[in-house]
This record gives sequence, C-alpha cells and structure tokens, in this order.
Amino acid sequence: MNFYNRNIYSTLLDHLSQKQITVLTGMRRTGKTTLVKQLMQDSTISQKFYFDLERMDNRTLFSEPNYETIIFALKQQGADFSSKVLIAIDEIQLITNLPSVLKYLYDTYDIKFIVTGSSAYYMKNKFSESLAGRKKLFEVYPLSFNELLSFNGVSTFSLSLENSGVFVKSEYERLKDYYESYINYGGFPEVVLSSSIANKRDMIQDIISSYINFDIALLSDIRNPTNLYKLMRLLAVRIGTKLDVSKLTSVTQISRPTVENYLDLLEQSYLIRTIPVLSYSPDREITKARKVYFLDNGIAAMSAQAGSGSLFENAVFNQLLHFGDIAYYQLKTGKEIDFILNKSKCFEVKETATTADLKNLNTISKNIDISDNYVIGRHPLKLFDGFIWGGFIQN
Repeated sequence: MNFYNRNIYSTLLDHLSQKQITVLTGMRRTGKTTLVKQLMQDSTISQKFYFDLERMDNRTLFSEPNYETIIFALKQQGADFSSKVLIAIDEIQLITNLPSVLKYLYDTYDIKFIVTGSSAYYMKNKFSESLAGRKKLFEVYPLSFNELLSFNGVSTFSLSLENSGVFVKSEYERLKDYYESYINYGGFPEVVLSSSIANKRDMIQDIISSYINFDIALLSDIRNPTNLYKLMRLLAVRIGTKLDVSKLTSVTQISRPTVENYLDLLEQSYLIRTIPVLSYSPDREITKARKVYFLDNGIAAMSAQAGSGSLFENAVFNQLLHFGDIAYYQLKTGKEIDFILNKSKCFEVKETATTADLKNLNTISKNIDISDNYVIGRHPLKLFDGFIWGGFIQN
C-alpha cells in the first residue's frame, strides 16, 4: 500500500508509545484509515489486529454483551494477551456501547488501541465521558496545500508567514496550477490524486452525498436531509460573511431552533467552521456574530455557485487554520479585517491586491494595536512589501 506524507503523522507515531487510546476523528474520507494502516505498519508491537466496523462480523464481535467473550474470540484469531497487543478499530461510532467495551479492555489488558470516528459530535458527546484520561483525540482534516503538493510529488518546504512574502517568480510558475486546483477542488486525498476534472467533481458529489445520507443520518434524527442540504448550499454562497440565523430561517422556511441545531451539527461533523470577532473594543464593533467557512474548498465549490473571491478567501482560511487561532474584526462603519491570526497578525484577502488594500488594513488595525499586516493575493499583478501570494502559504 502506498503511503503519502501527512503533517500529522509524526505526532501520531509519537503517540503510539503511549498507553492512551489514539483517537483519529474527522470527516469521512479525509485519510484516517490510511493513517491507521501506516501506523500499524510502523508499530514495533508484533501482534496487530485491524477491524472495520462497517463489516457486520466485526460489529457483531464488538457488540458482545460479555466483554470476555470478545477476548476469547480474539484469542481464537491468534492474539496472545500475555504480551502487548495492538488493535485498530475503524468507524467506532457504529457501535453505541463501544466506549464501555474499550474502557474494560483498556483497564484489564495490555492493549494499545488506535480508533477512528467520523464525527466530533459523537466523540465529544458520547465517546469522551466514559474514557476520561484514557484517550487523546487527533483531528484529521482534508489535505493542506503543502500536503497536496506532496501528494502530487512536488518538492517544497514550509515557510514562515514572514518569509512567504518573498515573491519568487519561478516558484509561482511552478506552483500556480496546483494552487488553482486547491482553490477549486479542495483537499480530499482521492480528489487530489485524480487527474480528471470530471472524476474530481463526481468524487466530491459522492463525498457530500455520503456525508448527508450516512454520517448525518447516523448521528442525528434528521427526518428531512433535503433541508440540511438546502442550508449547506445557502452557507456556501455566504462564505466569509457573518451568520444571520434569522435570514437563514426566513430563506429556508426552517424553524430557528432547527437551523441552529443544523449549524451546530455541520460544525461538529467537520463540514464548516465558524470564527469569532476579535473583541478588544466592544463599543467599536458592529456585532459579535461569527463568520462561516467550509473546511474543504471542493465541497464549498460543489455545494453552490460560490463566487471566485469567496472560494479564494475560503482557501486562505484553510491555509491559515494550520498556523493557529483565527478571528476577524469589524467596525460599525462596516470596515473589517478578514483574518487575525493568534491576535498578532492581520490579513486582508484580495484576488487582485493593491497597495491601497494594505494601507486600509494598516489604518483599521491601529484600532486593535496590531502592526504586523499582510495582503494575501491570488493574482500577483503588482508586487509590494506586505504582499503574499496565496500559494506560498504552506504548513
């Protein structure tokens, strides 16, 4: 099996030596299973067992009411529990009482568990309580732009945000087509590895469909998934704008409590992410509403006809996400700062950036005492100090 470099892998590999359960969570098809199999291959534990709970026989095994019966069955499969055993389990949300099973086996035997689940909603609300102190969660996202380049066999190295502002034309020419692909089709591994545009589109539609019809149906009692898809499409044309629940309620004709529940579910299951306003001077701000972004550009692009500028801003959001905490800032006048990273750096996102954009950013950022400011552009038509081409933001 071919393995590709993921930024999170070294951290996961380090955690293999810990007794704690290694938990990988994130949206379906972001590469969790591949990471698990890579970890199993690289583990020094000699006894290794892998179970996919989408298989009925494996679900039956871990649904046994007597947990010692599970141990007996594993012994039948060759496990010797007088020494350490590695057990990997995929899609743990498919068995309701699995946390109880894991707790018993973890406390009773020398077993290192690696498990995956497709929803933070499940992990944080149903899985975490009974395994307090016994597990560590690792979130697996679609590929970063740096990882996309690696998957395509393009050699590169991560730059600091400050060094990203050094524009090298030859590097721009080498990377620009890959960056456009990242903006338009996102970072799901199978999508990135497909060379056909038609196949990329079909795969993304299939990911959206399985997300709604499988993951969401399993995790909630949504009776009308069409309404959820309708809300997704509305959010896709509102990328980078403040969430107006009243407006969403009016347009969808769905009750406000239901819209709020849907938004929470979409965020907890890794489809969207909302960011807060930076609140240093509450009297100068327009509201404290959160702004919405999609955690994959391909899904954003295929959910609705999102504008070119919105998709670029969404891509930049996903790139900056790997550098720390993101917020935005807005005055009552409507003037705003697109992104504030770790309360110390300000970014304005423009497809075609100008020095005037940087000047405006410098003026607004004085309100929050930040002077480390940059304009991120998609088309480097004019170069100036403080300009960063989006494709140079890699982590």
